[in-house]
Amino acid sequence: MFNALNRYLARLDGDARPQQQKENRGYGFQVLRNTNLELGIEPWFDFIVGINGRVVDNPDPRLFAQEVRNCAGGQVALGLWSAKGQRTRVLHIPVPADTASLGLSLQWTSLNIVTNIWHVLDVPANSPADIAGLLPYSDYILGTPEGILHGEGGLGELVDDYVGRPLRLWVYNNEYDVTREVAIQPSREWGGEGALGCVLGYGALHRLPAPLTEPVHAPGETMFDGDGGNNAAGADQFTTIPGGDASGATTFIPAITATPPPPPSADFLVPAQMVGTPSPGAGSVPPPRGKKKDRHHGHSPNRLMDDYFAEEEKKSKELDGNIAASKTPPPPPPKAGGGGGPPRAAPPKAEERRASGDDDSGVD
Repeated sequence: MFNALNRYLARLDGDARPQQQKENRGYGFQVLRNTNLELGIEPWFDFIVGINGRVVDNPDPRLFAQEVRNCAGGQVALGLWSAKGQRTRVLHIPVPADTASLGLSLQWTSLNIVTNIWHVLDVPANSPADIAGLLPYSDYILGTPEGILHGEGGLGELVDDYVGRPLRLWVYNNEYDVTREVAIQPSREWGGEGALGCVLGYGALHRLPAPLTEPVHAPGETMFDGDGGNNAAGADQFTTIPGGDASGATTFIPAITATPPPPPSADFLVPAQMVGTPSPGAGSVPPPRGKKKDRHHGHSPNRLMDDYFAEEEKKSKELDGNIAASKTPPPPPPKAGGGGGPPRAAPPKAEERRASGDDDSGVD
């Protein structure tokens, strides 16, 4: 028993190091300031997680700056991870030959920092949130200039300290794709629950969505992924889409979304409402018809299983040799204690009896 316990503890110790390495891969250079307005890079939302097809796994900014200087006079490929929709893209940026600078202010930090956001849900009328102009279901509280918020309870602790005083919040709106500063004065005397007067959501279901201008996920694509190790971008995570806009810019998407999902197989049960009947082409040949089977028309989807069980029960009765379905009845069982001997002989005929009587009369 002790040997098994030691093996179990050794296994736990062995799994702790890969798990720690897996968590450490979710880091990158967060863009704090962008002085080059021509670059499609958003401060706070974008993280540089790759450069020239390689993953950025070293927090030393000098190595990153040296890699950029090596591309002076040419282009540098930056792998960017966006907090909006948690998507990764590649951006080719020309590097000036004289300055060899991108005009970006960066900070090495964890990608999990963008999970500390609060989704504004319900906003009652005449509440502090309503007076401040918070919009339900489209506003997200990113932080505050008053300090750093840690964890789900960080905002509640800060609000308790500012009850009766104005509090500044950075709020992002998904519908308009803008970030603004909102001044709100928490109060517990407005006539409802909570000092802010709104319902807030926190967690994986309330992450920042992609802007409405970007294409939505197609059916079958991954919307949520609990694996935190895939936040870092590698060279095999990017696929170039042929074509582009008029300026010649190239669009990139993750490779996992470039391959279309495989067609549904017969091994999967697909509801009938989700499967559309394909229209036959002009030169298509209709498939051969097999043997007709019993079909049930006008049945609702809820009765499909009942029909299936009824059909299987009918087949089971036929295989078991149902007595009612057989044409000839089985023979009766033998009588108890019955004689198993041969049948008795028939009585002698009358002529044979006469002949035997004549022969007997001549004999003394």
